[in-house]
Amino acid sequence: MNKTIIAPSILSADFAHIGEEIKRMEKAGADWIHCDVMDGIFVPNITFGPKMIKDIRKLTDLVLDVHLMITEPIRYVEQFVTAGADYVTIHVEATDKVDETLDKIKKLGCKCGAVISPQTPVDALKSFISKCDLALVMSVHPGFGGQKFIESSLSKVKELRDMIDRINPNCILEIDGGITEENIGDVKRAGVEAIVAGSAIFGSADPAATIKRMRS
Repeated sequence: MNKTIIAPSILSADFAHIGEEIKRMEKAGADWIHCDVMDGIFVPNITFGPKMIKDIRKLTDLVLDVHLMITEPIRYVEQFVTAGADYVTIHVEATDKVDETLDKIKKLGCKCGAVISPQTPVDALKSFISKCDLALVMSVHPGFGGQKFIESSLSKVKELRDMIDRINPNCILEIDGGITEENIGDVKRAGVEAIVAGSAIFGSADPAATIKRMRS
């Protein structure tokens, strides 16, 4: 990768002014928009569904990184792909049909990925990493914003970096949760290529400067 991919998390945006918020991220130099979909079952909170992705797609050409924190994701992936997702990632903890779901996403013409929560070992990805375009390590517990970065995530990132390099070097390694300007250096040195950040960017008085510092 030539540069660190910065993916602001739309959950930290002001939904009453979503169009302006998306344009603000474009102007600031964001690469992707990260969209957290929560169902109130796999995680306690509920966010939004395919219509939000469809509406965001109309507003931007940025990559839409759709992170499904939902049970039985195979039932819904087609809706999110049709809505305009560029990547659809699923939690290995949310389904016993990980292989089948990843295959379905790919057959729909979309890039696919797998996600592990903090309690899940990296080995849980070994059977699937060869078909992943994206592998995401959650560095906080899924379902809530504003949590503190879990330090043990760094060792998981290093382990996953080694796995990706051995099995599927084209897979992008992403991290999500508690990323700030203070810890991003450690995360990048551990081997991460794509950074999801919410309040650190949307809450910044100067998102462009924040993104620039995060990249450097």
